Amino acid sequence: MEGTHTWAVKDISTNREAKRFSPTFTIGGYPWRILLFPRGNRQGAGVVSAYLDCGEPSAQPNNWTRRATFKLQMLNQIDPSRTISKEAAHQFSPQANDWGFTAFATHAEIFQRGAGFVVDDTIQMCVVVKVDRPEDLYYDSKKATGYVGLKNQGATCYMNSLLQTLYNINYFRQAVYHMPTQEEEMPSTSIPLALQSTFYKLQFGDASVSTKDLTKSFGWDTMEGFMQHDVQELNRVLCDNLEEKMKNTKVQGAINHLFEGHTFNFVECINVEYKSTRKESYMDLQLDVKGCKNVYDSFVKYTEVEMLDGQNQYKAEGHGLQDARKGVLFDDFPPVLQLQLKRFEYDFQRDMMIKINDRYEFPDELDLDVDDGKFLSPDADRSVRNMYRLHSVLVHSGGVHGGHYYAYIRPNTSGKWLKFDDEKVYKESSKRAIDEQFGGEDETPPPAPGFTAPTLKLTKYSNAYMLVYIRESSWKDIMLEVSQDDIAEHVRSRLEAEKAEKERKKKEKQEAHLYTIIKVARDQDFHDQIGSTQFFDLVDHDKVEAFRVKKQTTLGEFKQMMAEKWNVPVDRQRLWTWATRQNRSIRPSSILEDKDDDTRVCDVREHPNGFARSLNQSELRLYLEIAPDGKPMRPFERDEFLLFLKLYDPVKESLSFLGSCFAKLHWKLQDLLPLLNSKAGFPEGTPLEVGEEIKFDPQVMVEKLHRQQTLHQAQLEHGDILLVQPVLSEEQQRGLKHPQAKDFLNYVKWRQTVHFKKLDNPKEEGLSLELSCKDTYEEVSSRLAAALTPPLDDPSKLRFSQQNNYTQQPKPQPLRFPHHELLLPDMLSQSQHYGQAADTLYYELLDLPLQELERLKTLKIAFHGEKAEEVGQHSVRLPKDSHVRELLSELRSLLPPAYSSRPLRLLEIYMSKIYKVFDDMDDIENINDAYWQLRAEAIPEDQLEVAEQDQLLYVYHCAPDQQAQVHNFGDPFLFRVSDTETLADIRPRIQKKLGIADEEFAKWKFAVICSLRPPDYLQDDDVIASKFLRSGNQYNAAPDSMYLGLEHIDTLPHRHRHHTNRLSHYEKPIKIYN
Repeated sequence: MEGTHTWAVKDISTNREAKRFSPTFTIGGYPWRILLFPRGNRQGAGVVSAYLDCGEPSAQPNNWTRRATFKLQMLNQIDPSRTISKEAAHQFSPQANDWGFTAFATHAEIFQRGAGFVVDDTIQMCVVVKVDRPEDLYYDSKKATGYVGLKNQGATCYMNSLLQTLYNINYFRQAVYHMPTQEEEMPSTSIPLALQSTFYKLQFGDASVSTKDLTKSFGWDTMEGFMQHDVQELNRVLCDNLEEKMKNTKVQGAINHLFEGHTFNFVECINVEYKSTRKESYMDLQLDVKGCKNVYDSFVKYTEVEMLDGQNQYKAEGHGLQDARKGVLFDDFPPVLQLQLKRFEYDFQRDMMIKINDRYEFPDELDLDVDDGKFLSPDADRSVRNMYRLHSVLVHSGGVHGGHYYAYIRPNTSGKWLKFDDEKVYKESSKRAIDEQFGGEDETPPPAPGFTAPTLKLTKYSNAYMLVYIRESSWKDIMLEVSQDDIAEHVRSRLEAEKAEKERKKKEKQEAHLYTIIKVARDQDFHDQIGSTQFFDLVDHDKVEAFRVKKQTTLGEFKQMMAEKWNVPVDRQRLWTWATRQNRSIRPSSILEDKDDDTRVCDVREHPNGFARSLNQSELRLYLEIAPDGKPMRPFERDEFLLFLKLYDPVKESLSFLGSCFAKLHWKLQDLLPLLNSKAGFPEGTPLEVGEEIKFDPQVMVEKLHRQQTLHQAQLEHGDILLVQPVLSEEQQRGLKHPQAKDFLNYVKWRQTVHFKKLDNPKEEGLSLELSCKDTYEEVSSRLAAALTPPLDDPSKLRFSQQNNYTQQPKPQPLRFPHHELLLPDMLSQSQHYGQAADTLYYELLDLPLQELERLKTLKIAFHGEKAEEVGQHSVRLPKDSHVRELLSELRSLLPPAYSSRPLRLLEIYMSKIYKVFDDMDDIENINDAYWQLRAEAIPEDQLEVAEQDQLLYVYHCAPDQQAQVHNFGDPFLFRVSDTETLADIRPRIQKKLGIADEEFAKWKFAVICSLRPPDYLQDDDVIASKFLRSGNQYNAAPDSMYLGLEHIDTLPHRHRHHTNRLSHYEKPIKIYN
């Protein structure tokens, strides 16, 4: 159930459709489509987004679902080895009918001239889909292999493969179990406890294990689960963290015992008696893949002697510069040898990372004593046999832009291999685990009989990335038996309790159709909740006692259960059903009389005046009225109804439950006042104000009742709530924030606690303020300004950014100053995320009011000197309606006096090419310094006035890459040539401008380079101007059409440049914060 489909996406640069679907194709008997967002599905991202889609929803059966593993590829049509490839697995359903990659590839890498992805304005998208068989959906890893997998949080496959490898090194697992932890600790805040919990569930659990507590203990937020990192880097960071936490415990040194080896580094002079040696430790070895056929070749290269001679002589103490031999040998190898294969390396010619997919063999048994111990130092202990057996093969499938990690592990002495692929664990052959992970190329299968097709060699993007070997003589010590006795009692008890609770819930779910959950509210619940967690209505039904009873249970039997639970005799009980009214309030509404005792609980319905409940309800809400102690339940009279009473204290701003009472329709309010005073504990005759609490959504409604008004006129009925408070004089009300119960309820309804964090330090705790949803932007700013330490005098110097609820990080674009009323909910952008509203704002302090700042434009400008080199960075802030002329004038005031009168110009640079030379009257509002680099420079004197017969050429540094494609680097510049000048004429001028030494400059080549054509290399007698098309604009060639190329090796340091538009989440280093 596997297949491949390729889609030619035409007019990729000219078609303006936001999203494009491929034609529907069938794989595994199911319809599929490729979904492409050529400009990304997030505004301004500068990426291509790609997904696998399940086809038209109308073509799917009801309640369909299917799981598939797939690989999306953007084929490089010039160099297949640079094909962008990413893998994923997903359970497709109507609610999640597409899956893929928001940042599949950057525009910078695919639209770069000569990159090979766009040919004839067409890109080739390919997808390989493997549909799981229906029985695979019910695959049980534990039953099939005895092992369970780890759940993928989104992009944590790299972590899962490493954790499974470390877990299956039994000595490591036992050391983790022996790390001291405290009973009161929580796994989400303690790395040792979280790791113990994860390992215990892997060892004794029956289902795949979540790693969310573990990543929380690392201090990671939700976004980290969707960011793929390097497994080798995580290995080092995690082991360093654990080694530190193991200090001063009984497992101190366990990490070093397993993984630490030592090298012998030496420098030996050839002509004098001098030798320098140094011993260093290592936890893993980085082995070259490129240029090596196998692991042994890599060790030969690792221990290769380097000659230090010529300009690279060694400075020997007391002997000066000397010819010398430099090398490294091994003093010892560790019991567990971790080999990190250098599948990824930096290509200086391309200025980018590439993956080495070359075939690279590794043996099942590795003999590092080979050739009489040629890798060993003179001091190495030759009695130790360095014969290793392969334990784990960690595989990376994909390219530099991402991919999928999984691991082949041999977890015991049986020699059987298992594949650990996130949630699933499979039995595998040694051929699959070892031979098929060498990398290299595969040939396409031969065509079917009667058909002819060429045999193609396709690069294998799945290959070994990390190898773990265990010394044969240490195998039994390392792979020792680990039992429950190795785990602390409190950890074992906690995890067994979790397991039992999980089993209980599972059983409850399986038997749910046989049971009804009855939630019973009592006056005690009203007392506990009203005024603390509950302000409207009477109770939160999720916080009351819940009984799980069989649906066939009768009400009489259920009353007996409550009698035993609360020690309340049946004759003191009366049950009421609840009704959800049309105004959404929920109140007791109808009595279940004694004659209903034979009714089954599954047949009890809410009051018919309320909204009907399902006939097959799984939950029933009841109110239990309890008679006073020692008294049986008083009979209910037909002309009376039940009221509930709340007391509001305006001085304390508190709300409490007074109890309930029965009243008759013909009574007047004044007839109830003595009872209300008594229940409130007020003196007899205390003036009271009484109102009916009617609803709270969408607005709070409390209707005042009058003394002479009958309860029938007030339209009171069962379950209504009376709000009672003492009458206050005007003087008593003065100074009270909420003198009326309605005011207080409005305050409660609209209040919200907001967490404020610094934008430049979002992980810091920050501060919390209780605000109102009716607060305006200005009020929120003022409250925060006053709460800061020290307080901020001018709240208008605050700027806010919203939180992305998905990533728990600040959104990239801050809130603009509002020119109309903006309330707190709009500031928070209350989009629901898993049922949770946003409650966090990030703030930054400005050096001038926000409204004034937004009228200005701030641009970062790199100023370049006479040699086209960068000499300084400047920020210039001007009104948005300014022109480039004013921008350059302002910049001139920031430059040294030598530039005070020199004309300047502004250029737009991207990927070492000039894309635009700005006119003095261009508006600055439309200039973007986030994507492009802005460069200012003094105009050379010979370019101030360019004669009609002269030309200004674009000149770029360049070098051919491995595929003979031109790669640009360095700082481009403009250069004037006359209509008669030859290459021999301009060579000295270019050399002088750039300050290049004669010896180096002699190696440079000059070429006219034009898009889609090979470079036209120039000879000394070539007339330069004749090679270029003349333009009416003095700034002649467009950046990609034609330029003068200076071809030479790029020797400049390759520092990160923010203008290259690399995706930051591929570059973010791993950090464990706890």
